[in-house]
Amino acid sequence: MGKGRLEAFSDGVLAIIITIMVLELKVPHGEDLAALKPLIPVFLSYVLSFIYIGIYWNNHHHMLHATPSVNGAILWANLHLLFWLSLVPAATDWMGENHFAPAPTALYGVPLLMAAFAYWLLQRTIVARHGRDSLLATALGGDLKGKLSPILYLVAIPAAFVRPWIAGALYVLVALIWLIPDRRIEKALAST
Repeated sequence: MGKGRLEAFSDGVLAIIITIMVLELKVPHGEDLAALKPLIPVFLSYVLSFIYIGIYWNNHHHMLHATPSVNGAILWANLHLLFWLSLVPAATDWMGENHFAPAPTALYGVPLLMAAFAYWLLQRTIVARHGRDSLLATALGGDLKGKLSPILYLVAIPAAFVRPWIAGALYVLVALIWLIPDRRIEKALAST
């Protein structure tokens, strides 16, 4: 079956996730710049989550570009990914509203960890459908970033209870690792 509906649905869900996050940004009460100070943690958590959703959107786009067709297993694996990403706005809001307190900061990592697992599962499901010599399988190679990210999340989640800033730094580190464009799929597509 074609992949157009999967791409359109996924794009729509990711757009809604970003919209929900921005709607959580409240207008400050007061007319001076000091009124913005309490909103700084909310804004910073929004920026980080916006970057994460953007990274997933970008990489999802590239992955599907290298996917000739989809089947039911791929559709379900994709829904699994979207489920975990749909929880990011709630975790973002809780962490920002509570100024990066330990429990909200730890919980923020849970949908990120599960989305990383779901993305890996989606990749594996696509490779299983199209084979180990498929374009996507070739492009992924050893996938160091994909293996490192969950490990950093697994360190960040309990670290939030010791020092929330450590968890925050690890979340930012993972985003920075993925923010550098991953050209593996583009290179594989160009060589075909």
